[in-house]
Amino acid sequence: MAGLAPQHFNWRMDGKVAIITLDRPERKNPLTFDSYAELRDTFRAMVYADDVDAVVFGSNGGNFCSGGDVHDIIGPLLDRDMKGLLEFTRMTGDLVKAMVGCGKPIIAAVDGVCVGAGAIVAMASDIRFGTQEAKTAFLFTRVGLAACDMGACAILPRIIGQGRASELLFTGRTMSAEEGERWGFFNRLVDADVLESEAVAFASKLANGPNFGHMMTKTMLKQEWAMSIDEAIEAEAQAQAICMQTRDFKRAYDAFVAKEKPVFEGN
Repeated sequence: MAGLAPQHFNWRMDGKVAIITLDRPERKNPLTFDSYAELRDTFRAMVYADDVDAVVFGSNGGNFCSGGDVHDIIGPLLDRDMKGLLEFTRMTGDLVKAMVGCGKPIIAAVDGVCVGAGAIVAMASDIRFGTQEAKTAFLFTRVGLAACDMGACAILPRIIGQGRASELLFTGRTMSAEEGERWGFFNRLVDADVLESEAVAFASKLANGPNFGHMMTKTMLKQEWAMSIDEAIEAEAQAQAICMQTRDFKRAYDAFVAKEKPVFEGN
């Protein structure tokens, strides 16, 4: 996928790290029908991409994403019937499914505005870096909608807890960067001028690690949401046995014996 040339967002590679940013900084990077669909298809394709081992979803022009474009999405939705509305809400949910199922660790690098569907994209990432200027809000109730959008009621409580998630989802208020770090939404806060470089450096460390193991880890993090403890332990036993058949597992052992750092190849 290194040669990907998307029409509705920015894409570049740094080694085996894909860096994605939305490309409308003058409007704080809103999502459109087209960018939703193209992002969904891109994350779906990553399952089969051997040249992408980690992803950074970054900010552009001092902002992450202002959510669905008022003029390009919200206005036209008012003219759709129920079938058309459901087609849209299922498509947006499919973006989250694709991110969760892509098999690659995703790091969101959040600066400035991160609201609505933008907050969902950050939420659906595996790891989140933020700046002091990051302002995150799940705005859906403030436009007369339910806050149960794109998996928010399932995923957000698992990150920050049921009570905190309920407050943000019911009120639509902004979560400050400090709250986000304290509550566990942000893994760390960094200065804006090093946000992307810090995120890419972190992603590069992951990309240079045991990528088959990372894929299995992400797969189990997803699957175990709907498992009992007994089911989860058995599933992890099977996943770990599979990983023990990889050459990376032997490479790690050989490096330990030789007192060297292992060089993983993802197989």
